[in-house]
Amino acid sequence: MSRRDSESSDNSIAVKDNESDHFQAINEHPVDDISLEFFYKPHTITLLSASVLWLMYSALTRSGTSPESNIWHGFCCLVFFFLTIGVLTFPNVMCRYVHLMCFLLIFLGDPGVSLVYFLCLVFLIYQEYDDIRHIIFWLYPDLKTWKPEEKEYAVNCSQITVARIWSHLDIFAVGHFWGWAMKALLVRHYGICWTISVLWEVSEVPFAHLLPNFAECWWDAIVLDVLVCNGLGIWFGMVLARKLEMMNYHWESIRDIDSTTGKIRRALLQFTPASWTHVRWLDPSSTYMRIVAVSLLVIMWQLVELNSFFLKHIFIIGPDHPLCYGRLILIGVISAPAIRQYYTYVTDTQCKRVGTQCYVFCAITFAEFILCVKNGIQIFRQTQLLHVLYWLVFQVAQLID
Repeated sequence: MSRRDSESSDNSIAVKDNESDHFQAINEHPVDDISLEFFYKPHTITLLSASVLWLMYSALTRSGTSPESNIWHGFCCLVFFFLTIGVLTFPNVMCRYVHLMCFLLIFLGDPGVSLVYFLCLVFLIYQEYDDIRHIIFWLYPDLKTWKPEEKEYAVNCSQITVARIWSHLDIFAVGHFWGWAMKALLVRHYGICWTISVLWEVSEVPFAHLLPNFAECWWDAIVLDVLVCNGLGIWFGMVLARKLEMMNYHWESIRDIDSTTGKIRRALLQFTPASWTHVRWLDPSSTYMRIVAVSLLVIMWQLVELNSFFLKHIFIIGPDHPLCYGRLILIGVISAPAIRQYYTYVTDTQCKRVGTQCYVFCAITFAEFILCVKNGIQIFRQTQLLHVLYWLVFQVAQLID
């Protein structure tokens, strides 16, 4: 390489560094002479915990209010969470001499569909059950005449025949397979996937008296669910993940492709990952805190699953209704970046805060839980506390192990 080429290469690197510094100066502009460091440091987990506790207290202690008051308080809480998440997650632009929060409240970017869904949940938390049902009927009039038809799975468990086993392999079995294939693609760890699968079957037992379709025969839960449907789904997802990891990703501009078929193919591939990174949640040198973090992921996953069943049971929505599987698709889509950001937070020592999508996803999960508790109080009054206590102890035990 000649001297001129070397100088040109150095200049090119310098230009790229300057562009990177310029980008950082615009999006993460530092604030000089900070006297109150508390207001300039991220407190995402603290604020998330305080906000969820306040939301739970405010929602569960309000009673005897008018629909107008519910709409007003729901709207105020919606705005509060929108601004709070904006303060925590959106770029701080150029705020050298102005307080950080002032610019964050003004220069709010596109929050995305996950934030919109969360704000809708916050609004619904402040409404009465009948008003929520009227909103659902307004969106989906067909639900006015729909009646739940729960299929009983825990009947004559001693009678095991080929015909009966085949009857249990319904659309829900197909959903189990594809659902776990997607989860395996998201997590990419056999141990975590199998742990979640087994613990979920354990979690169905203490809640079977509240949700009738949780009651299953032992061979249905262990053989058909865990080993066949879930097991094959995990295996398929992990095989696909390994194949994607071994692929070579060479992207080219659509302008450099001559054929129409190639352009269409390149346009469709635009919606696929730019690369596929190998993940390592746990290894022999993992610290105790990383093990705790992975255990929290397992527990949070079960809470998300419980929300799915309680929401459709409390608000009387069929499992095959677009509102039900539309929510499942939405949760699956927004969980992908959330899990990736959580993985970075857990494994990267340089990462000091959880990502935006991870933060919003946790807020969505807790908001759905509060919505279930508030509107399903008649159902939860029938709770057998001893069974739930056993479940909580089991969750804490697996967290400690």
